[in-house]
Amino acid sequence: MSENPRLLKFQLIGLSMFSALNNDEAVQSTNDDACGCKCSAVNLGYWKDSYVNYFVKRYDRKPPEINRGYYARVKGIEHLVSQCLQVSKKECQIISFGAGFDTLYWRLKESGCTFSKFIEFDFPIMTSKKHFLIKKHKQLFEHLQFKDTDDKSVSPNLYTADYFLIGADLRDLNSISNKLTSAGINFDLPTIFIAECVLVYVDVQAISNLLKYLAKSFSDCIFINYEQVNLNDTFGRIMLENLRARGCMLPGHEDCENLDKQKSRFTSNGWDGAKAWTMVEIYNSFMENERCRIESIEMLDEKELLSQLLEHYCISVGWKGGSFENICIQEKS
Repeated sequence: MSENPRLLKFQLIGLSMFSALNNDEAVQSTNDDACGCKCSAVNLGYWKDSYVNYFVKRYDRKPPEINRGYYARVKGIEHLVSQCLQVSKKECQIISFGAGFDTLYWRLKESGCTFSKFIEFDFPIMTSKKHFLIKKHKQLFEHLQFKDTDDKSVSPNLYTADYFLIGADLRDLNSISNKLTSAGINFDLPTIFIAECVLVYVDVQAISNLLKYLAKSFSDCIFINYEQVNLNDTFGRIMLENLRARGCMLPGHEDCENLDKQKSRFTSNGWDGAKAWTMVEIYNSFMENERCRIESIEMLDEKELLSQLLEHYCISVGWKGGSFENICIQEKS
């Protein structure tokens, strides 16, 4: 296959460290890449995030296509979560799988959103690092409500009044179930699940088991998933080849072949319905004045390349019960 260097420009961002790593280590390394990309965009003014810099030691300025892509990712997830919180009110629970150093909890708190619990799962090594950084920075720590304010110890788990950081492997369903119970989850409350570039890194059968368990256990819930799509064309195959060469095997890539596969991942595992949009559709759904604002931040030489990049990522949602059936990406007005 002939590799177009313009396509590889985007796929090689942040991937050089993957060589000589096993799959789990390579997946964990993507957290640093994502944080660096978010810092690049935030510090240029694409969106406001008062907390992301506390999780990043250093980063390089990314190309405009990457900055705009991350803007669409973050704002797309925020838009859907905001709709869900408006529907479910303050009793909603949020559970984020493979959360890494994501700052959504703090951003929601800063914006005045209310919810009953916010639970983050990731590998224990990742949650230990996040726990350390939370306790290191007052700006993160002061948003949490718990009793052991003088405890300087760091472990994979952190339990507070409404924020729970839990070390676990998504492939170990018994562990996930037990730790949800230990966090006091209410299986009858409306619940939002979030995964960003997570499911594709896990075996298809393991994810199928997880989705079946969630659909069976929670009566009213929605799963918001961001990851790759359209992996069967030239761009998608090059993406797969380069990730695999660096230790990221993407064992769940079969469910990322197209939008229909993204939706059937949910409906075939006990969810009532599903929807999916490419990031091109999501980017174009933003209000025109907002798109004009971000497009004025830095010049983009080739818009076609941005569209091509965005066509290979998507957000899909699956829902169970009635509360979240009408959640969607709204058309621009």
